[in-house]
Amino acid sequence: MNIRILEKDENSIKFILEDVDVAFANSLRRIIIAEVPTMAIDDVIIIENSSPLFDEIIAHRLGLIPLKTDLDTYVLPEKCQCGGEGCANCQVALTLEVEATDGPMTVYSGHLKSQDPKIVPVSEKIPIVKLAKGQKLVLEAYARLGQGKEHAKWQPVSVAAYKYLPIINLDYEKCDQCGACVEACPREILELKNGELVIGDVFNCNLCKSCEEACDLEAIKISFDDKTFIFTVEGTGVLPPERILEEAVKILVEKAEQLIEEMEKAKEIRGVS
Repeated sequence: MNIRILEKDENSIKFILEDVDVAFANSLRRIIIAEVPTMAIDDVIIIENSSPLFDEIIAHRLGLIPLKTDLDTYVLPEKCQCGGEGCANCQVALTLEVEATDGPMTVYSGHLKSQDPKIVPVSEKIPIVKLAKGQKLVLEAYARLGQGKEHAKWQPVSVAAYKYLPIINLDYEKCDQCGACVEACPREILELKNGELVIGDVFNCNLCKSCEEACDLEAIKISFDDKTFIFTVEGTGVLPPERILEEAVKILVEKAEQLIEEMEKAKEIRGVS
């Protein structure tokens, strides 16, 4: 297996995964979505609420606010020494106290005050509720690590997708540079330069084969490498994209080691060497 990073910014990463089959690639994708832990609000105690929304709706909205996550400090509740009851190692408290004294106002995620400055909303401009003059909202919220397979609010990504690496084969002897394939390509990968057909960014090809269908001379053929995949991962801001990938690989390795261990135990029980 080999990984080559093509693009990376604050919240997304695009890379090539080589020398693996589709089952491995899909396992990595599913772990990225469902098993990389992130922090999210899970318990809310409403102290005072005179807003137009019910307590349950406000709690639901709070749970969907993405929080920056620290995986080096906190652990999953089921792995914590407190047994999941809630302690400083697996839980963070946030408070909110807002009153519309001067007129109507909107309560935003930025009004949440966290006991840990590293566990804060990804954006301060996520609206929670609108208050009319004189209305008030006071609450305590508790965030913990969780996984996307438990609830979507713990998913670290908004996109985790892959495609096969496209292969564009061009027979220059058959090609008459008519330009039909250039016009048919929706991604504008093909181009005529100085009377010659030029292939651009092959990574941008979506394997639609429109160019192949447009060519009456069968001069262009589209195929793919079934052992190489182009991955696109877009995070929600809770974790850096490279950390999401790193944690997903760790989890995949742990699963493989656990499987080997269980297979060895099964052999011992059956008396197979």
